[in-house]
Amino acid sequence: MTAWTAHVTVATVIEKNGKFLFVEEHTEGVTHSVFNQPAGHVECGETLIQAAIRETMEETGYDVEIDSLLGIYTYTPPMFPDRTYYRFCFLAHELKHHLDAKLDTDIIGAVWMTLDELIESARARSPLVMKAVKDALSGQKYPLSLVYEHQNSPLISNLDA
Repeated sequence: MTAWTAHVTVATVIEKNGKFLFVEEHTEGVTHSVFNQPAGHVECGETLIQAAIRETMEETGYDVEIDSLLGIYTYTPPMFPDRTYYRFCFLAHELKHHLDAKLDTDIIGAVWMTLDELIESARARSPLVMKAVKDALSGQKYPLSLVYEHQNSPLISNLDA
């Protein structure tokens, strides 16, 4: 039996003119490409917000500014019952598109689509992709102050934690 693993991930929902920024990508265990928000794992030493900004750039070539927390979502894929993803999803807006950016190797490209176009494609990577767009369209959002990210510093003692 494989040990259960928790995965901390981030995603950004970026809307412009009624369309949302998605990435078309290849993913483990699926033979066709899928659509996802710009998303990925938090790396060692990163804050959630830093990870969301980095992942968006690496997967789309867009610099973004994080505006608010959309929600915290969990998902255990049926094909991988030993994995649970804890997804911190943020609302963001684009600052600049780097047309010459080299995207992550599993990324086919960035695509702007409406929710209806995403539904028609029937290729959302997980139920979280559609849920996040629906939550954004409903106006759901929370202040970034809801997320406290303690930064380790030699000037801060362990007593302050």
